[in-house]
Amino acid sequence: MTAPTTALSLNTHNLAEVAGHGIAVPTYDRSAVRPGIVHFGVGGFHRAHMAMVLDDLMQKGLASDWGIVGAGVLPHDVAMRDALADQDHLYTLTLKHADGAKERRVIGSIIDYRFGPDDPQRLLDLLTDETIRIVSLTVTEGGYNVNPITGEFITDEPTIVADVEALRSGELPATVFGYIVSALRARREAGIAPFTVQSCDNISENGEVAAKMFSAFASLVDAELAEWIGETVAFPNSMVDRITPATTDEDRADLLTDTGVTDAWPVVAEPFFQWVLEDDFTSGRPPYEEARVQVVDDVQPYEHMKLRLLNSGHQGLAYFGLLGGYTFAHEAMANPDIPVYLRRYMDEEGTPSLAPLPGIDLDAYKDSLIERFSNPEIRDTLARLGAESSDRIPKWLLPVVKDNLASGHPIEVAAAICASWARYAEGHDEFGGRFTIVDRYADELQAVAATQGEDPLAFVRQEQFFGSLTEEPRFTEPYLKALTSLHERGAKETARRLAAHEEL
Repeated sequence: MTAPTTALSLNTHNLAEVAGHGIAVPTYDRSAVRPGIVHFGVGGFHRAHMAMVLDDLMQKGLASDWGIVGAGVLPHDVAMRDALADQDHLYTLTLKHADGAKERRVIGSIIDYRFGPDDPQRLLDLLTDETIRIVSLTVTEGGYNVNPITGEFITDEPTIVADVEALRSGELPATVFGYIVSALRARREAGIAPFTVQSCDNISENGEVAAKMFSAFASLVDAELAEWIGETVAFPNSMVDRITPATTDEDRADLLTDTGVTDAWPVVAEPFFQWVLEDDFTSGRPPYEEARVQVVDDVQPYEHMKLRLLNSGHQGLAYFGLLGGYTFAHEAMANPDIPVYLRRYMDEEGTPSLAPLPGIDLDAYKDSLIERFSNPEIRDTLARLGAESSDRIPKWLLPVVKDNLASGHPIEVAAAICASWARYAEGHDEFGGRFTIVDRYADELQAVAATQGEDPLAFVRQEQFFGSLTEEPRFTEPYLKALTSLHERGAKETARRLAAHEEL
């Protein structure tokens, strides 16, 4: 299709014309959609995930009383407020397939946006309104204000201290904690049922984390209020999965070139989508199951599946790929041995550590992971996958090692992935290129990795990450073989041997 010579702006008035340029548009009456959800943290992931699900439901004639009102409280949220406001809160979602095909649609489920600093009372009034029955979050792991060492709420963070004082003195809040707790307090005082707090962030046991952190904040304001929140407010766990790269100017230009439509902040994502959601809501919910969401009693088995197969698989890809001189995930996956060695890990080690997964075809899921890692259109960087290793390996991969040590299942490939992390932490690839180690413990990790010539187990002796694994010969023997192979043969040959089940 040839783009028109004049750019077409994305807005309600132009929707019919936009539809004529190869983009699917909402067929429901957006003027009839009423708010039911307030979402904090409107970014690419929310718009490729939850907002898309609500749009799917509205296209089916469902959920017209569950429109989303975006909410922002941070200075950088102004850009999203303005981008959406200028487009009547519409935006395009482009799914990029591995063969270069693109699916484009306009999402219409976001109907308004409130920026707290503009008018805090207006946002608080909305949160207190009984029509709002869910407040959802994509505020990133850091947004939950968790101490990374203790796992407890950070009480002395300056914005938290200020918001606690504001709530105690009857002033308006400024943080997401302050707004949500203020609104729950006002609803309790007015006899209005509380809303559900629904975390959509990609963190383990996200609902439980949210419950703990919001209750901790509330306890600093009013212990009785905190107790009421703990007894009456639902915080469902969920597992969310869709690779959604940050929007680039190239994405905007591609949309304009392909369709002639301008969008200030389009969203691009992979075709794969999964959302597993605990069925625990305070005041009702949309019929999520009508839009490909798996609504279950217990999310944990599905979360373990993702962490131990997808996320741990990413760790296996990242360090071997970076050591081998690759930049992007799809480049490393083009090496024929890397997908085979990763699938060996998934089949022989990751899968045996999982509980039963109703409704999941595990073989098909693992096939999809290999396809997703290989998608050249997403251009996911190995540096991104290998960042914050000290948070990821202990939470994602080492539980597989520990479970399989207890059950007698293999751990050779997982040990090799740990060895690749240790080799990567030395800070350079096999060709002399230097890595920038993105990790809060980067200096400590590199200092320890530098001593591996004298003590090959030095890296594993870091008990804060590996616990007592140095005392487990079933782990240390394959680990040492893999580390030696990575030093002497390199990442590509080590991957080949792992793929072929050859001795390292």
